Amino acid sequence: MTIKEIFGEMEKRLAANPAKIQGLNAVFQFSLSGEEAGDWQIKAEGGKAEVAEGTPYTPGVTISMSAADFKEMVSGKLNPTQAFMTGRLKLQGDMGLAMKLQNVLM
Repeated sequence: MTIKEIFGEMEKRLAANPAKIQGLNAVFQFSLSGEEAGDWQIKAEGGKAEVAEGTPYTPGVTISMSAADFKEMVSGKLNPTQAFMTGRLKLQGDMGLAMKLQNVLM
């Protein structure tokens, strides 16, 4: 599955289950490096989520990692906390938002 397909699936899952992001007003930015490098954002607002390629919004938190590690993380093969502790995932911005990320991704 490509990164673009993964974000498309995330948007569909969040639209089908808005309870996951209820009360969350934030922009999560993913800066991915490697073979499928690029920036992606998930904007959660009013119980709805919008996925955008690029950086149209000001992020509350930016997650930087390789596209390969991101794929492993969303498939459940890489624990986000472990990825952070080992330097495979870097955060910039609101750490509290980053903690809510697991609900958004899974």
